[in-house]
Amino acid sequence: MPKEVVKAEELARKQREISVSEFFAKNRHLLGFDNPTRALLMTVKEFVDNSIDACNEMRVPGDIKVELKQLSENRFIVIVEDNGPGIVKDQIPKVFGKLLYGSKFFSMKQSMGQQGLGASVAVLYSQLTTGKPIKVISRISPKKPAHYYELQINTQKNEPEILKEKDVDWKVDHGTKVEIELEGRYQKGKQSVDEYVKQISIANPHISITYKTPEGTLKYQRAVNELPVEPKEIKPHPYGIELGNLISMLSHTKARTLQSFLTTEFSRIGSGTAKEMCSKSSLNPNDKPSKLTNEQIEKLFKAMQDTKIIAPPTDCLSPIKAEVLEKALKKEYEAEFIITTTRSPVVYRGFPFQIEVGIVYNSKWPQDEQTRLIRLANRVPLLYQQGACAITEAVTDTNWKSYGLQQSGNNLPAGPAIIVVHMASVWVPFTSEAKEAVAHYEDIIKEIKLALQECGRKLSIYIHKNIRAREQKERASLFDAYIPELATALNKLSGEPKTKIEQGLRKRLKKDLPLLMVGEENVKK
Repeated sequence: MPKEVVKAEELARKQREISVSEFFAKNRHLLGFDNPTRALLMTVKEFVDNSIDACNEMRVPGDIKVELKQLSENRFIVIVEDNGPGIVKDQIPKVFGKLLYGSKFFSMKQSMGQQGLGASVAVLYSQLTTGKPIKVISRISPKKPAHYYELQINTQKNEPEILKEKDVDWKVDHGTKVEIELEGRYQKGKQSVDEYVKQISIANPHISITYKTPEGTLKYQRAVNELPVEPKEIKPHPYGIELGNLISMLSHTKARTLQSFLTTEFSRIGSGTAKEMCSKSSLNPNDKPSKLTNEQIEKLFKAMQDTKIIAPPTDCLSPIKAEVLEKALKKEYEAEFIITTTRSPVVYRGFPFQIEVGIVYNSKWPQDEQTRLIRLANRVPLLYQQGACAITEAVTDTNWKSYGLQQSGNNLPAGPAIIVVHMASVWVPFTSEAKEAVAHYEDIIKEIKLALQECGRKLSIYIHKNIRAREQKERASLFDAYIPELATALNKLSGEPKTKIEQGLRKRLKKDLPLLMVGEENVKK
C-alpha cells in the first residue's frame, strides 16, 4: 500500500512559536551550564557580576557576600547579597524570571552584564535540576519596605511565575539578596568558584567580598577606596553599524529630517558632516527618514562609511588603571616585582576598547612551570575556553625568551610569573553566549601584544639587573668557598704564604667575575 501523504494542514498544526526560555532550557550548555561543576561557578558568577554592576551604578563601595551551602554531594544553595540600590518591586519578577530582559543590552557603555540572560538562566537551571524557586529580597530605601519573592519561570511564555510575595523585615538600608538551590559540584582548581572570587576581587579592587565556602570563610578586602571611573553612555558610531541597523534606526527615529537624524542619533556627526553624507548619497538633508527607500538607504550607508569621521569618545570605558591593578596584585600575591600598564583607548569597527596588562614575578616560584594567565573582560574573569581566546593567542605569539622567560614553540611561557590581561570595551566580541573567550580580531590581538611587549621589556630589565646580579653573587660565594683549599695547594707548590695567596685570589675574583658574567651574556646573545 502506498504511504499516506502528510497533509500541509497536519504539519501546520504541529508548528508553534518557540519561547527563548524553552530554547535555553534545552540548550543551557550554550550559556555555560553544561555540567554541575561549571553550573555552580556560572551561578555565582552571574549574581556576583550583577551585584558589582549595581554597586558601581549606585556609586557606592560594594560589599558583597557569597555563601555556598552544601546540602549533599551534588546539591548546593547559593546565596549572594549586596549593598547596591536594590530593585523596584514591579521589576523583581522580570529581572529574575524573564530571559533577555535588562537595561544594558541597548546601552553603549562598558558594563559586566549586557544580554539579560545570566541571572534568569541560573533560575532556569535551578528549576530544571531541583524544581525549587529562587528566593529574592530587595530594598531600595530605608523609607521603603523590603520585598520578598519566590519565583519560577514559565518556559512556554518566558514569563515569571510568582509563587510567593510579601513585605519582610530586613535590616539593611538598600540592597538585594538572592538564594537559589541547584545541582552543582564544588571543587578546587583553576576553574573553580574559589578562583573566580579571587580573580573578580583583582579585577574590582574597590569591592570587598566575604566568601563562605563549605570549608571555611575567606575575606577579600578592597585594595583601594576610590571608585572606578563611571563610564558614560555614547551613541553609535557610523563605522560601527551595519546596513540592517541603519534601516531599523531610520524606521524608528523621532527625528523629522535626515540631517537631524544623523546629528542626533550618532556620535561625531555634526551638521557639516551630515550635509556631506547627504550630498554623497544624492539625498536632501530635509528628507523624512522614514520615507527613504532601500536603495536610498544603501547609498546613505555607503556615504557614511566613505566619509572621514573622527573616532568615537572613549569616556564610555572604565579601565582598572595600572596603579590600581598593581595594588590589587600586591594584595593577592607575594610578588618580588610587579609591572602594569594601561594602554590608551583605540577603536575597532566604531567600538572603543582599552587593553591593560600586569605581570607578577617572583624568582622563588618554580622556574620550569607554565606561567599562569589571568584573562579579564570588562572586569570579569574568563576561566574557561582559554585555548580559544584571542588573549591567549596574543600571549603565545609574543617572544618571551627575549624578556627573560622560557618558551617552547608557540606555547605559553614558562617561568615564575603570572600574566594578567584585561580588555575593557563597550562591545567585547565573545565567541559564544557563555562569554568565556574573546574572538580573534587582528586589531585586538595587536593591541594586546603591544601591551605585553611594553611590560615584557621592563620585566627583562629587572631580571637582568637583579636576578643576574644575584646569580653572580652566588657564583662568587661558590668560588670563595674553594679559595682556602686552593691556597693550601698553591702554598705547597710555590712556598708562598697561604694568607698572601688567599688575599690575591679574592682580589682577582672580585675583579674578574663581572667580566666573566658579561662574557657569558654575550655568548647567550
